[in-house]
Amino acid sequence: MIDVEERIDRLEEIVREFVLNVGIEFNKVYNSQMRTEAELRSFKDEMKEFKSEMKDFKDEMKDFKDEMKDFKGEIKEFKNETREANREMNRRWGELANKMGTMVEDLVAPSLPRIVQGMLGQEVADLSVRRKRRLQDGRTWEFDGIVVTAGGQVGLNSTKSTLRSADVDHFAKEVAAFRVFFPEYANYPVVGILASLTVEDSVLNYAERCGLIVLGVGDQVMEIKNRPGFSPKFW
Repeated sequence: MIDVEERIDRLEEIVREFVLNVGIEFNKVYNSQMRTEAELRSFKDEMKEFKSEMKDFKDEMKDFKDEMKDFKGEIKEFKNETREANREMNRRWGELANKMGTMVEDLVAPSLPRIVQGMLGQEVADLSVRRKRRLQDGRTWEFDGIVVTAGGQVGLNSTKSTLRSADVDHFAKEVAAFRVFFPEYANYPVVGILASLTVEDSVLNYAERCGLIVLGVGDQVMEIKNRPGFSPKFW
């Protein structure tokens, strides 16, 4: 009988310990779950705040892009206005130089080295303006501009206040005379450079078909008027 009671007491003790341990583990699991739920809520709140900040950032970037677009438009408009003002100034300067008879010296000659180097790809070794030479038989000829490159080529310039088709035709005589009056350059390939304040499209087309470089007043005082793809002729 005593053994039975002891066993019952022992069983009751085991049951209490089991219930107690189960309760402890349940509390652990419950507390852990509560912490996880709290952490999830906190994470969701942080993500919500992050999304809100990202939306604000995107809105700010959109405003910034719009402002940059407006700024670029203003810069483009300013450049166009500056270019037009520069061209107008060069045109008036050209008209004044033409009236004073200094168009070659003031407008064309300073531009020739840049243009010749750009077209021929060679540095300029010598530049002569209004170069006049007299032959022993008394004949004289004056050339508006002569550019000699380091690679042994010549850019021969003829400048007119208004370029006409007759000036294009006359240039062949300029080349022939150049070889006579400057025999030291007789074997140098020659390219023709016609310069003028105003150039009509019909004359430009004719000059291009003849292989002549045509210059007119532009953004850089004198600029090339030939169309893209043009290649000068060598005489």
